[in-house]
Amino acid sequence: MKQRNDIIIRHSPVERINHWAVVICFLLTAISGLGFFFPSLNWMMNIFGTPQLSRILHPFAGAVMFFLFIFMFFRYFKHNLINKDDLEWAKNIHKVLRNEEAGEIGQYNLGQKGIYWSVSLSLLLLLISGIMIWRPYFAVYFPIPLIRIALLVHSLAAIGLILTIIVHAYAAFWVKGSVRAMVEGWVTRGWAKKHHPRWYREILEQERQKEKE
Repeated sequence: MKQRNDIIIRHSPVERINHWAVVICFLLTAISGLGFFFPSLNWMMNIFGTPQLSRILHPFAGAVMFFLFIFMFFRYFKHNLINKDDLEWAKNIHKVLRNEEAGEIGQYNLGQKGIYWSVSLSLLLLLISGIMIWRPYFAVYFPIPLIRIALLVHSLAAIGLILTIIVHAYAAFWVKGSVRAMVEGWVTRGWAKKHHPRWYREILEQERQKEKE
């Protein structure tokens, strides 16, 4: 680990635990869900032990994932509001693709904000549609035509979420230091200055304020 004066805490232990708990729930629901919809992938339903258990536990794991994500949603909400600096980042996307950050990026860039909002929308659609098709508890309260629409929405939202998470994971490995931030919680000052300069200056200002106190 780097010297303490060369690191910045990016994610607290609570944030990291919550993040990985959401990841585990996502893997359980995504893998079992793919087994439901594609006959060639029926073997994936064994992730819960048996296909029968997957039918029972899949919606519960999905509900847990949604409620765990609520913490993340409100924790990171103010950092994911889109502003004019994000437009500058978008204009310089060619630099970003060369692993160079562009513009006055705060705690998260436009790409990360896109992931945040995409995951939020997908999970909301999955929750609503999932409740409507959840047998034997809730499906009986909805007409068959509505359940069919809910099944379609649930499938499309699930595919959207899976693709979003794949992009999120790829970006995390692509930008060196990102995975460590979510595993160990810290980044170097050089990393913060390069990838999130405005956030880095905010951290410096906070440190100066603490020194004055």
